[in-house]
Amino acid sequence: MGLFKKKIQPSQKAYAVVTGAGSGIGRSFAMQLAERGGSVICADINLNAAQETVDLIQKQFGPVAFAIQCDVGNKEDVQALAEKSAELLKHPVTLLINNAGVGLGGKFDEVSLEDWQWCMHVNLWGVIHGCHYFVPKFKQQGYGAIINVASAAGYTAAPEMTAYNVTKSSVLALSETLSAELYSANIRVNVLCPTLVPTNIMKNGRLPKQYSGLADDLLMNHAFVTSDDVAIKTLNNLDAGKLYTIPQPDAKLFWLMKRISPVLYAKMLGVGYPLFNKYIKQKGA
Repeated sequence: MGLFKKKIQPSQKAYAVVTGAGSGIGRSFAMQLAERGGSVICADINLNAAQETVDLIQKQFGPVAFAIQCDVGNKEDVQALAEKSAELLKHPVTLLINNAGVGLGGKFDEVSLEDWQWCMHVNLWGVIHGCHYFVPKFKQQGYGAIINVASAAGYTAAPEMTAYNVTKSSVLALSETLSAELYSANIRVNVLCPTLVPTNIMKNGRLPKQYSGLADDLLMNHAFVTSDDVAIKTLNNLDAGKLYTIPQPDAKLFWLMKRISPVLYAKMLGVGYPLFNKYIKQKGA
């Protein structure tokens, strides 16, 4: 019988791997898991940032965290992450959080194929690689849990975010499929779909110049929640056996609108898009 069938909460005393743990939501996940008595592998393409998270955890909770450099879009890196994690934790991994992500914006015909590949490399292939290398281990041990960080962009389909939207809608679909496929294997899945959360995703992303200042202002000054709020809610939803975490009121509103009347929602976006462009031009004037 699997561990979770004994009603032990997946987020409690977890042996976890968190990608993109060097800042933002990833760091919040790592800190929260350590607070819940767990041990955490903090993986990030920026090893110094990952180590900063580890240092914060060790200062508060002791030697329960380890830093590993990992480019999630590189399958060899993720395979090595899966192998090293159990060795460092001295226990099989019980929770995988595929959090690493990048931001990309721009009109469809102005975004290069190289930028598409960069975005897909991290946002989609990073999640695929994580699931590919950890799911068989979870099946073998008879239990496990996965949190995939998608975005409300995966269903809101906002203009000038095509590549980002495509990657996040794919992560949403992957999570829904895995939830059904892995249910009988005692592997829980939760997919996180937030709107604005104060993180470095846009600072480290690729946006048209006219939108970069607006994006920073929205993320830092007009978000409904903090990254800590999001991490706590997601872990609690995972423990409750919920598939979706939609943490903010605007994310929930868009979710409902899209499902109640998808045609009307699409028309609303089409009508609103030129008005938004006009607003941006006036703001930049």
